Amino acid sequence: MPKYRDIANELREEIERGDLPPGSKLPFTEDLMERFGASKSTIRSAVDVLAQEGLVVARRRYGTVVRDRRTVRIPLSRYRRSLESDGQLGPFEAACAAQGLNGVMKTVSVDRVRDPVVAALLGLDPSVDTVCRRREAHIEDQVVQFQWAWYPLDVAELAGLDRPGKIEGGVYPALKRAGLAAVEADERVTARMPTKEEGDQLGTGASAPVLTIERISKDSAGRPLELLRVVAAGDRMELAYEGLPLPGSD
Repeated sequence: MPKYRDIANELREEIERGDLPPGSKLPFTEDLMERFGASKSTIRSAVDVLAQEGLVVARRRYGTVVRDRRTVRIPLSRYRRSLESDGQLGPFEAACAAQGLNGVMKTVSVDRVRDPVVAALLGLDPSVDTVCRRREAHIEDQVVQFQWAWYPLDVAELAGLDRPGKIEGGVYPALKRAGLAAVEADERVTARMPTKEEGDQLGTGASAPVLTIERISKDSAGRPLELLRVVAAGDRMELAYEGLPLPGSD
């Protein structure tokens, strides 16, 4: 077995035992070179193995740290919990707060876009613009999911979703305040392997799958108000569907 594999195995064992807990820095490359009697390229290859397994992540101007892999439990009731927070927390933030985690949803960009596929899913003419809000979900300093949400122009303008900045309390309360309450949603969840860019940004490497979610929210008349797409770190997200009604026995 190549020497870098032996080094990666030993460091992996230390991470799994908790000797190197989440958030802790790996020793400096020079220290690892001395400890293992290895060259700089061998140490870098060993650390790259751990990064590709989603165990460590490089932070610019800080070093390589052990990645936090604690599972974030996202319940079906996340929207109700958001509303119960008096409009201060969005659904993701409310779910994190219930578990003692510091989850924050950050708005990256708000743009007018023209995408025929998106427009069709929103029941619009393919030639019209929509408003796209791109967001990132963070826990501490770690990105755990990306979101893209599209809205018809009139919906975005009425609910204030066409402007940059965070929507306090989340989108659903904003829609409700504008008289555009979403009352039902179609949601599909799938899993796939990440692209290299996704693996690098989420810190999952190439070996951990991502969850993808597509949800279309509608008003009482069945009109689509929002198309949401999510890419989330599969080893950090747990979607919990509890208390689902079942048909009674005869």
